[in-house]
Amino acid sequence: MKNISRTVWILSLISLFTDTASEMLYPIMPIYLKSIGFSIVLIGILEGVAEATAGLSKGYFGKRSDVSGKRVRFVQLGYTFSAISKPMMALFVYPLWIFFARTIDRFGKGIRTGARDAMLSDEATAQTKGKIFGFHRSMDTLGAVLGPSLALLYLYFYPENYIALFYIAFIPGLFAIGATFLLKDRKRTNTIEKKATPFFSFLDYWKVSPPMYRKVVIGLLAFTLFNSSDVFLLLKAKESGLSDTLVIGVYIFYNLVYALFAFPIGILADKIGLKKMLIFGIGIFSIVYFGMGFNQNIYVFAGLFALYGIYAAATEGISKAWLSNISNEKDTATAIGTYSAFQSFFTMLASSMAGVIWYQFGANATFIVTAFASVLIGLYFIFMTTEKA
Repeated sequence: MKNISRTVWILSLISLFTDTASEMLYPIMPIYLKSIGFSIVLIGILEGVAEATAGLSKGYFGKRSDVSGKRVRFVQLGYTFSAISKPMMALFVYPLWIFFARTIDRFGKGIRTGARDAMLSDEATAQTKGKIFGFHRSMDTLGAVLGPSLALLYLYFYPENYIALFYIAFIPGLFAIGATFLLKDRKRTNTIEKKATPFFSFLDYWKVSPPMYRKVVIGLLAFTLFNSSDVFLLLKAKESGLSDTLVIGVYIFYNLVYALFAFPIGILADKIGLKKMLIFGIGIFSIVYFGMGFNQNIYVFAGLFALYGIYAAATEGISKAWLSNISNEKDTATAIGTYSAFQSFFTMLASSMAGVIWYQFGANATFIVTAFASVLIGLYFIFMTTEKA
């Protein structure tokens, strides 16, 4: 494909293999954890610690990548950690070991994210960022279609045999590790200043970053604060009468739509502007959440999850493409890593806040509040941000 370089293909295939492995375990993870004695509270703490680890490490290792001028070593180490964490989850059932294995997985994501996205940015021009990031998201999300599909197929023939799935998930993880060794760092013309990098040094970037970077990140974080876990969407579908199989089915359908649309939407975003596409995506998101708040019809859910896939395609890769365009090239990994660190923290807050609203006022209130908030955030982007730094 035109403008899709060898490096972009390799990074995209690595993400495809890794996401296949991770999403293979996504539907069965809560069931498995309960079967080995984890309570709902302990599962919540586990996920909270894991996400906090990923968030903080994204900022630090993004900064480390920029300071060292290296990308590939962080990508290799990050994907290796994520791959080896899969069989580790099945080796022992002690809570401390499970915490360690899950944290290793998220730590790996933190190590690789900034460096990988900086490599993608390096392979694009300002006019092709949407296309490159969209293609990567498309391949990544294809793994979220293949993974749960393979898990469902396996569990159809071997019901409740969860342990084996963790070992099977290691296979695509090995392919991902192998593919990282095909990557090469670019030769840098600018000299790299060798200096110490304290763990929270990435926070300093906020003070020196371009003003438009800060404005865009503030808008994105406000959106993240109201964008709770997809689990709430699946719970709503379940409450409305969908069977467990249908709930997993609509989740796979959502990811399929996302995977199919991410690349063409990225190309379109380059033509009409990344800002316009992001605002369009947020508009679609508000429609989905208004729909979830008022709908009980099974067929309408299918349409809403299809729209949700289009929303994801129009925002996730596009937001990183926009941030890479309004930050200095030498700070790309730091810029994206810093945003990703804040985003992980706000994601935890979002799900907690959604859970409280759901408990106090019901499911419908959760979705309607989120929908109204997203409309306001869309207006913020229209009036407070510009396409360029």
